[in-house]
Amino acid sequence: MTGAQASYLKTLAEQAHEPVPGEKELTKAEASELIEKLRKKAGLGK
Repeated sequence: MTGAQASYLKTLAEQAHEPVPGEKELTKAEASELIEKLRKKAGLGK
């Protein structure tokens, strides 16, 4: 995942009251999927 994705995931996890993803390396695609899941949980989804 990119640095921007990692930063955004951290922010979204906090907003969704979910654990912040660990240092496990995610692919860009995995990070995108997790971002979408957390956006929905945080009320930011479509």
